[in-house]
Amino acid sequence: MARETGGSEGPTGERPTKAQRKDEARRQRMEIERRMGLSRRNRWIALGVAVDLAAGATVFLVTRPRPETEDPAELLAAAPQAAQAAGCDEVQNAGPYQPPDLDAAHIGAEGGPATMPPLSTYPSLPPASGPHAGQTLPAGVYSSPPPIDQLVHSLEHGAALVWYEPDAPGAEVTRIEDFYGRSDAGTRVIVAPYDYADQGPEGSLPAGSEMALVAWHHVETCSRPSLAAAFGFTARYGAPPFADEEYLGEAPEAGAPF
Repeated sequence: MARETGGSEGPTGERPTKAQRKDEARRQRMEIERRMGLSRRNRWIALGVAVDLAAGATVFLVTRPRPETEDPAELLAAAPQAAQAAGCDEVQNAGPYQPPDLDAAHIGAEGGPATMPPLSTYPSLPPASGPHAGQTLPAGVYSSPPPIDQLVHSLEHGAALVWYEPDAPGAEVTRIEDFYGRSDAGTRVIVAPYDYADQGPEGSLPAGSEMALVAWHHVETCSRPSLAAAFGFTARYGAPPFADEEYLGEAPEAGAPF
């Protein structure tokens, strides 16, 4: 009998039987389904990874540390209560240096002393006026005690000072330094530790005080550092004052550069 031609043949050259064709079709179908299952599983894995990454990114954005930015308006509103909580005294007018003709004298200049007088001769602690250097001290945050004779000259030009005891609690001092270091509210403010050991007792803040706020002729001392209390003072006693605040100081050259 002649062999039929056409169609698929088995490994022996004979045409597959109907049962063999069904088995082959089932095998191919199972292979296709297996591949489709792998594809679906891979898609689900990729989706799961993407969801996890998105969730992780969301958690990071929500929980990551954010730099604190102090609101000047909120600080001013809180200033009276903060000053009371920090044990701040009322602002005192210390009056001029004696004799008064030396209150704004330049050290080494005609009519002025040859050297800076001891701090004990100044009418307040820290000094709020008196003989000073011919050079001013720029506004800013100082990590070590700056030349106090230059600083007094800056007071004459309308600077406001935030002095702190070197051993004062660091967290609040850091808030004060950060605020005045990065805010336009600090353009007329000097922040520094008060520590002049060569001046004897006058080289430290008054006993029980960890912060002193100073403008020309004006001093306010506080038992503890407080940013809100400090800003309540500097916003009004620095010249020019902050925003629309009333200027309460009396610097002879208020608003002059330093």
